[in-house]
Amino acid sequence: MTTAPDVTVTVIVHDDAARLPRAVASVRRQTHPNIEIVISDDASTDDTPAVARALAAEDHRIVYVRLPENSGGCSAPRNRGIELSRAPYLMFLDSDDELPERAVELLLAAHRARDLDFAMGAVRRVRADTGHRSTWMPHLVAERRTLDGIEADPRLLFEHLATSKMYARAFLDRHALRFPEGIHYEDQLFSAQAYCLAKTFSVIPEPVYLWYIAPYAGSAAASISNQRDRLSNVADRVHVQRLIDAFLAESGHESLREDKDYKFLKHDFRMYAGDLPFRDEAWLASFADLVVPYLGTLTPGAYARLPRAERVVTRLVRDRRLSDARLAAQGLGHGVAPRWTATDGDGRVYWGDRVPESPAARLDLDLTDLELDTRPFFSAWFRHEITEVVPGPGACLDLAVRTYDPALRLPVGPRRAALLLSPGARRLTVPFRLSPVRPGVFEGRVRLDLAAARLPPHGFAGVRHPVLRLRHEGHTHTGLLLAPPFPPRTARVPYRAGLTPHRITAAPELHAPGRLQLRWVPAGPARTLHQLTGPRLRHAARAVRSFLR
Repeated sequence: MTTAPDVTVTVIVHDDAARLPRAVASVRRQTHPNIEIVISDDASTDDTPAVARALAAEDHRIVYVRLPENSGGCSAPRNRGIELSRAPYLMFLDSDDELPERAVELLLAAHRARDLDFAMGAVRRVRADTGHRSTWMPHLVAERRTLDGIEADPRLLFEHLATSKMYARAFLDRHALRFPEGIHYEDQLFSAQAYCLAKTFSVIPEPVYLWYIAPYAGSAAASISNQRDRLSNVADRVHVQRLIDAFLAESGHESLREDKDYKFLKHDFRMYAGDLPFRDEAWLASFADLVVPYLGTLTPGAYARLPRAERVVTRLVRDRRLSDARLAAQGLGHGVAPRWTATDGDGRVYWGDRVPESPAARLDLDLTDLELDTRPFFSAWFRHEITEVVPGPGACLDLAVRTYDPALRLPVGPRRAALLLSPGARRLTVPFRLSPVRPGVFEGRVRLDLAAARLPPHGFAGVRHPVLRLRHEGHTHTGLLLAPPFPPRTARVPYRAGLTPHRITAAPELHAPGRLQLRWVPAGPARTLHQLTGPRLRHAARAVRSFLR
């Protein structure tokens, strides 16, 4: 390679021989061809070295380098890429992700239009299991703009990915800015430093990175962000936050502290909060030991910006009411009520079975402004919990259901309820009765026959979550059905003649929001369209033929 490249893209890899060719191919396909590709191998033990050398032999733009020993993170291989790069602009790619084909062209154009320290674009998240695509933090990259410093929009601290950006090499060298080695969540510290040190940077709305997400990968294959069950993961996240806090103070950016603290509460802590209902007592106690001291250092303004439900969970953790925190976290963000509320002498309503003792706890646990007793019935707050799951005959589940009505919206007496389930166009409605146990608590039993759910003519492959419907004085309310831990159960359902059998697995969701989860998987070959002879499909086929004529 004789001509100096315009951009160096460093592809970091460790034991990922299978996906490395896909990542490198996405760089080789770039519409801007004058690039250098550095494959930085963090001492892989699989076939990665052979695969990387073969790729380098195919394209003179590719340079392969192997670290002598595994660093255990992303920082060291990225820093090695910076050392080797020959271009004035740098990008980074993980071996399990890809670059859209115009990523280099678009970001380089932004640099050439203005004298920038870095340019950033949209990140497309791709679910590895479903292929579903969504934009990461879409509100931050919705429009093209150039900012003179992070103070112009501190919300960008939420977009902490180093891979969504193209950096001017001179900017990194001027500030000796490198990825911190020996720690996880290095992107958060590196990006916070880059935001604060940059005088000018641009945002473009076009996608510049494809981030593949495998949310339910096994622990060995899960990304760092998806290893939240490990207490070391919690410790790493808190450690990085303290490093960012120290940098903000030392660099004269203390004014960003509230925005940074809010980002931690709304993003980092929120990720753990959704998992709290599924952790045991020992884990919860260790989690509190790690996070509570740090939570005490955050600015009051950051807490004040949190949605009420998240603020409740955070306060319960800070006060080490860990069993209550687990209850508050299940259904978080979905308008799920507490089991109980308490009222003080001034008529103020609080989360839980007692009025909080401290002024700070009363402030955070105050639910008065939610108007639980007067809000419209369709938006009322109830809590529907499955208390027992018993396998029935065939594909039946016998469920014991308890409904909590802390605001006493429902009169004491039997209440009509129904489970609703829609794996296809036609909804399955299973009515049952909830009987009062005491004011604000109702219980009932219902048999859910999964074989009775009507599937589309071509079958169904996917996940559904039953919901519970209540009727009162002509009004309807539909809410989540929360599930306890129970062993998954799978049944094979033949369905009607001509429709392929399906396997249906019932299991607790075991991640936020913690619903009863039902998964359909066709157990035989899917039928082709010409095999579907239902009257509606025949009518649709005739309409298509008529249109084509």
